Formats: sequence, structure tokens, C-alpha cells
Amino acid sequence: MQTLHQFQDSFESYLLYNHFVGTPIELYEPANYILKIGGKRLRPALLLAGHYLFEDDFSPSLPAAFAVEVFHNFTLVHDDIMDAAPLRRGMPTVHQKYGLSTGILSGDVMMILAYEYLLKCPTKKITEVLKSFNRMAIQVCEGQQMDMNFETQAAISIDDYLKMIEYKTAALVATALEMGAKLGGADDEDARLLYEFGRNLGIAFQLQDDILDAFGDPSKVGKKTGGDIAQNKKTFLYLKAIELAPASVADQLKGYFTNSLPIEESEKIQSVLTIFRALKVAEEANRVKEEFWQKALDAIGKISSPTDKKTILINFAAALMQRDF
Repeated sequence: MQTLHQFQDSFESYLLYNHFVGTPIELYEPANYILKIGGKRLRPALLLAGHYLFEDDFSPSLPAAFAVEVFHNFTLVHDDIMDAAPLRRGMPTVHQKYGLSTGILSGDVMMILAYEYLLKCPTKKITEVLKSFNRMAIQVCEGQQMDMNFETQAAISIDDYLKMIEYKTAALVATALEMGAKLGGADDEDARLLYEFGRNLGIAFQLQDDILDAFGDPSKVGKKTGGDIAQNKKTFLYLKAIELAPASVADQLKGYFTNSLPIEESEKIQSVLTIFRALKVAEEANRVKEEFWQKALDAIGKISSPTDKKTILINFAAALMQRDF
């Protein structure tokens, strides 16, 4: 019986023998760099696990797993450019190391190379896999634009936010699982259910991330408390606080998140956290997170795959939901 760590190890072994070559070298070196500086390889591992649910030999899915990882890292390269981020995984971001223009071009070629690897999938499955991949790629772009819109958009509903994180974060997780299922021979209903498992898990994961950013232990989370608050990110916690707060408190919160109040960053973070605690928005976020987590469990429970194989994904999902980092 496989474990998720074994899927990660299998993918890392595949990665060792698959890197990009070509000229000019300046175009391909940054792509190899971003792939080699780490990452948990969760998305490709989940794709392989999705295949394994329906067929023991998951090796035909390795090219698709590589395509998913290349696509994910392409989005990181361009996200870092948009955010002007200096570091990624503790290392200089691609545009910091190689320059802005090269970062853009290398990201572009990574997107194209992802399709090259998808074409290495079994021929009879290529059309289905491409349809899933294209739908996901569009959703990720839509989610990123929605997130950018939220920075200046005054009225944002919680439903808007949940749709944004579904597209920006959950869609790639869900599609990796769905692609693996299709490559492993799953029927349409099982592939759909595995997608729903990943979609709901991805949303729950992001809600957990929102909570940890505000209330997690910095020594475990690996970043300072209140990073989202400092960056004026309108997470679930902020939106629920606006919904629950009296008008005067809501106006105060809006002032903090538009930088219209003359206040130091540390004081701003503590003031916002005080409001969050008073309104118990972390408890609300946990409640909604648990709803999505239960939907994920319900979906995977209906899949016609051996229980011991499904347990691999259930245990992985449970570990994600229990994490404090």
C-alpha cells in the first residue's frame, strides 16, 4: 500500500531526470531554478494518488503530474512579479535573480512546456485531460484577477471570497485529483466525486490558512502574525467581521484596511485582532471550514475505490485540517 510520501518520492525521482534544456539558456535556467528550490510537491502527489485509487501502476500519470507542478510554479513566478516579492521558499524569486523581463518570459515558456508534458499522457486520455487542465488554468487566472479586484473593491461578499479561493487555490488541487482519476480509468462519476473532494478540501485549507495567519503561532507558521492584515487582504475573517460589526466598528475596520488611519503597523494588527476576537470571527471561519471539510469527506466516501486506498487521501486531508503551521 502506497502513502502520500511515497507518491512525493516517486515524483521527485521523475523530476531528477526531467529538466528543461534549450537555447537561449537564459530562458530555461530560471524555469529549472524555480522547480529545484523546493516545495512539498503536493499537487503532483495528489494526481498520482488519484490515479492509484483506480489502478495500482500510476507511472503513466507521471508526465501529467510534472505538467501540474510546472503549471503551479509558473503561476508562482508571475504571482511574485505582481506582488514584487523578493523571496520564494527562502530563496530569491525568479525576477529578483534573473530580471523582470526574463521572469515574465520564463513563466510564459513554463506554461507552454506544461502542455508538452500533457501530450505524453496515454493517447486515449489526452482529450479528457486537456479539457480538465484548460478549465483549471482559466479558473486560476480568473481567481487571481478576482483577488486583485478585491484590493480596491469596496463591497465584497463572503460568497465572492469563497469563489475566489475556489478558483485561485482549490481548482488546481481538485483538477490534479480529477486528472489522476481519469488517467487511472475512473468513470465520469468517480472523477467528478474526486474533483469535489479536492475542491472542498482546497477551500477548507485556505480558510485554515486565513485563521493561522491571524491567530497562529509565528514560530510554527513561519511568518509574523497578521501578515494578511498588514497587507490589507480582505480574507474571510475581515469580511465576516464587517458583516457582524456595528456600523462604527465596521467603519473603523475599513479605515485600517484602506490605510486611512495614522497608525503604526504593529498597532494596526493588534487593533484589528482585538476586533476579530470580540466578534469571534475565527470561530465562524472554523465552522465554515468544517462544513467544507465534511463535504470533502462525503464526496470521497461515495467513490467506488477500495477503502484502504481512499484512506491515503483521507488521512492526508485530516493532517491538513489539523495543522497549526
